[in-house]
Amino acid sequence: MARKQGQATAAKSGAPLGAKIKKARTAKKITLDRLANDTGFSTAYIKEIEAGKTIPPVGALLQLARALEVDSALLLKEEESRLSKRIKAYTQRTDNYAYETLTPGAENKHLKAFRVTIPAGQDHKGVGYQHEGEEFDYVLSGHVEVSVGDHVNRLGPGESLHFNSGIRHMLRNVGDEDALLIVVIYNP
Repeated sequence: MARKQGQATAAKSGAPLGAKIKKARTAKKITLDRLANDTGFSTAYIKEIEAGKTIPPVGALLQLARALEVDSALLLKEEESRLSKRIKAYTQRTDNYAYETLTPGAENKHLKAFRVTIPAGQDHKGVGYQHEGEEFDYVLSGHVEVSVGDHVNRLGPGESLHFNSGIRHMLRNVGDEDALLIVVIYNP
């Protein structure tokens, strides 16, 4: 029953993403420290998300949803509603990439796919990413570096990487043009 209450709490429409996350956390009486330990994020980073100062990447949303025991699709739908504005203005924003879901209706699925656009020379903002499962990145255009732990992988158009996403990883555009990728995340 607690899980259904958390899902309903997170699903309230109209509330900003950070407010939904905070409401789900407080409704379940989960402290910031506990959420930080369950996700690996700092309490400062979680506070920024809850305050709406930071829009977390997909991997972070998946981790937060898992730790809060809410359906990740409820959090991802919030981001999708902002997507068209974000893609048009992503170079003007402090967020360093834009993403679009390629698997709508995958609420209860373990596999989710996204089209990710990273402006030239940009890193993802925030901490290194780490989420249970696997990740597959395929570069459509541009040149990126994907650091998995201490290992750095350089990928260009038509190249791909499949790795254990439980290992801390970072993605950055190292080219002179915007990079476009397909990112597939499997979350058990």
